[in-house]
Order: sequence, then C-alpha cells, then structure tokens
Amino acid sequence: MDTKSLTLLVEILDAGNLSEAARRLKMTRANVSYHLSQLERSVGMQLVRRTTRRVEPTEIGLKLYKHGRSIQDELAAARESIETLGKTPQGKVRLSVPSGYGQFVMTPWLLEFKKTYPDIVLDVLFENSVEDLLRDEVDIAVRIMSEPPQHLVARELGQVRYVACASRDYAESRGLPQRPEDLAGTPVISAAVIGRPLRLSAYYGGQPRQHVVLEPTVISRNYAFLRDAIRAGLGVGVVPDYVVHEDIARGELVPALTDWRLSIFGRGMYMLYMPNRHHPRALAMIIEFILERAQRQHEGEPGLLAISSG
Repeated sequence: MDTKSLTLLVEILDAGNLSEAARRLKMTRANVSYHLSQLERSVGMQLVRRTTRRVEPTEIGLKLYKHGRSIQDELAAARESIETLGKTPQGKVRLSVPSGYGQFVMTPWLLEFKKTYPDIVLDVLFENSVEDLLRDEVDIAVRIMSEPPQHLVARELGQVRYVACASRDYAESRGLPQRPEDLAGTPVISAAVIGRPLRLSAYYGGQPRQHVVLEPTVISRNYAFLRDAIRAGLGVGVVPDYVVHEDIARGELVPALTDWRLSIFGRGMYMLYMPNRHHPRALAMIIEFILERAQRQHEGEPGLLAISSG
C-alpha cells in the first residue's frame, strides 16, 4: 500500500460514489473501480460497501480513510506554507449562504473581506437548502436550523428572531392577527419547503408552545421578493426580522404578535464546514472573519441576530 492508493480511497469516499470520484480524479469509472479492487486485494479486506447510489466505508476502510486524509492534509499544509511564503493571502473559497441572511446581513461583510484581501477569490452561492458540502464542493455553508448535522463542524453565529408584519395599508384595511392561530386564516407571505407543511411555532411567556400550520399565498426562497410582496400589501409576512427591520423602523411595515416569539425553520444560524481537514489559509481567514463580524454586529443590535444565551 502506498500514499497514492490511500489518496484514491479518500477521493472515492469524499465523492460518495465511483462516478464522481472518477470525474474528480480525471479517470474512467472502470479504472477507479479496478484500482479500488486492487487496494482491497492488497489489504485482504473489503474497504467500501457499494450500493446503487453511494459507497460507504467499512470499519477498516474508515481507519485507512482517516490515515489518508491526515497525510493529504499534512502535504497540503506543507505545500501551502511554501507557496504563500512572503505573499499576500491567496486562494479560492466557495460559500453557500441563505438568500435572506446572505443578502441583508452578510453581503457587506463579504465585500469588506474581498476589499481587504483582493487576491482571494470568493465564489458565493445564495441558496437555502442543506446539501452535501462534499458533493457540491462547498467550503462553507451558513444555514438556519434547529440542530446542525453531527458530521460537520458547526459554529453558531446567533439566534434568529422571526416577525409577523404587514404594510400599513393592509393593517388599516384588513387588520392584523392578534394570536398565532389567526394566521391560519390570513394570506401569509413566507418561505416554505417544497412538499412539507409550513409549521409555525409560537411561544408566549411560560405557556406551552403553540403550533400553527400556515398556508402561504405568496411563497419564495428569495427574501428580497418576499419583502417586496409584504410592502405591496399582499398579506402578512412571517420572515426573519433582519429582512424587514428597516421597513418597520421607518413605519412602512407594521409588526404583529410582538409579544410572541415565533419560529419556523429553527432559530439557530450556523456556519458549517467539514471537520478534520487542513484549512487553506484563505478558508481559515474567512471563517474567523465571519465569526468576528457576527459577534460584533449582532451584539445587541436590533434587526439582526440575538446572541444565544445557551
């Protein structure tokens, strides 16, 4: 067994299937399968279990994977130390950020980072679904969720506050909901997950949590569009407060259910990335940059995130 064989195993398990591994290694799928079989023959044990869609490591396969990953990380660190000696920070970072939080909160941070480190390439995706970071070749994902995935490093950026609000014209002509259950019979504007009911959790003092199933009349994952729909008087919006805070502060939107704490997709905002990896200098720098900006800007500022008290 040599480092080349371990590299092959790492690439196969990182890719999740032989076809994707072949694409990354610029080899044919048959060639990847042949070399994997040769490696398993030399070890004398099965290293991966193959299904129609994925490959998963056996116990010995996982141990060899960790050794191979460690070797790759050490080599990458040594290579980067030599290549960056005396140079300004360089490299490429691919981020996946939520459409709302990314546009309304993170955009100024990312622009500031790019101005400070002009030689670092930023590839920014605005999307909301939680996908496989390896499969999508994403370095960092920022997501709203109740519990982060156990297989990823999760750094909490803060807690999301949701608000219900409507345009002043809508509030004067139709009235605002007085209790969470009133939203069930109200034209609601919100994001939703395709194929799943939109469940609102509402908390008031020490009372038991209430659940309300919403049926929005305007649905989008683009929060700038949702904001425009709320301002146009098309219904009551239920969105994170950083989307509409400035409109509420100017009096253009009227908040409702202000004594209730609302939640839809979870309340934690997390930055996610792969564990046990060598972090290139550019990636390590932007992780710390985002954490610092989140802590600085969310500390007590309305309209953004409340720092978790847990």
